[in-house]
Amino acid sequence: GGSGGVRASRLAAADGKKVAIIELPFDPVSSESTGGFGGTCVIRGCVPKKLFVYGSHFHEEFEDAEGFGWNIHTPPKFNWQHLMAQKTKEITRLNGIYAKMLNNAGAEIFEGRGKLIDAHTVEVTDAAGHKTLLKTANTCIATGGYAFKLPIPGAELGITSDEALTLPDLPRKVCIIGGGYIAVEFAGIFNGLGAEVHLVFRQELPLRGFDEDVRAAVNENLIKRGIIVHPKCNPKSLAEASAGTITVETDSGQLTVNTVMFATGRKPNISRPDLGLSEVGVELDHGAIKVDAFSRTNVNGVWAIGDVTNRVNLTPVALMEGAAMMASAMKGRMTKPDYQYIPSAVFCQ
Repeated sequence: GGSGGVRASRLAAADGKKVAIIELPFDPVSSESTGGFGGTCVIRGCVPKKLFVYGSHFHEEFEDAEGFGWNIHTPPKFNWQHLMAQKTKEITRLNGIYAKMLNNAGAEIFEGRGKLIDAHTVEVTDAAGHKTLLKTANTCIATGGYAFKLPIPGAELGITSDEALTLPDLPRKVCIIGGGYIAVEFAGIFNGLGAEVHLVFRQELPLRGFDEDVRAAVNENLIKRGIIVHPKCNPKSLAEASAGTITVETDSGQLTVNTVMFATGRKPNISRPDLGLSEVGVELDHGAIKVDAFSRTNVNGVWAIGDVTNRVNLTPVALMEGAAMMASAMKGRMTKPDYQYIPSAVFCQ
């Protein structure tokens, strides 16, 4: 029910094919039993993150306004709970819109856990434990990915981006572990909303893989904004210090904060819940579903698209792969996804 799965389902159903789409019950935080239509991007990724990015910019606008003649005698107060409630309201609305689009296209929705029984049989288990067997000509696995934490002692004390977008209160002091997209973006969000932010990463500069001048400029701006950067720093362990505080032990010293957020990458979702891949013999490659250039697995009639294949993990790419897969599987017009030109953007501040 994420970006790629919804795109492929809608296109196939609109083309007159009989389509079933399986998705877990909606929840802002994903788990083995919760998910929702729209997937990571809509529910716990791009969309809510942008709402928080926009919200974190306003304090600068208020400061700039005085230079343009606005008298702001009483500084505006930020309400984290209100922003969180508005975010939840919006992603709930979008989850409903995605379900409505699927219904309107003619796809049949099954809420529950999907599992391959054989190459042409899928078992759906709903929340009450009732099972339904679906016979398929083609099955597309589009289960996305999930955020993971570093395997260090005390990691259970930390959160990921999922939980960061559902925190009941704005933490006063945050340590973000990681130097990629998500780490840099959330550092700007928390800093802009008033928290003290420590950004811990292994490289000399954040955003590995980007142009070196861009990386240097981003690092400089993070520091100018008051974010405390810890380059060439490796976390060793987390430990509960006192009520509401966590000690982060690194190879460069200690930090004591209220919240630790892991932004250390995502992994393909091949087992949350059990998809039946091993029983059916679907081949994996470094923890991702292995596919050919047309998104076919080694099992005839079983396809896979999006982050679960760990090719290029971006929403527009999953949309493209879904459309290409539908053309290949449903229309017999073999179509390869085109990865030649893929723009990317980081919402750093």
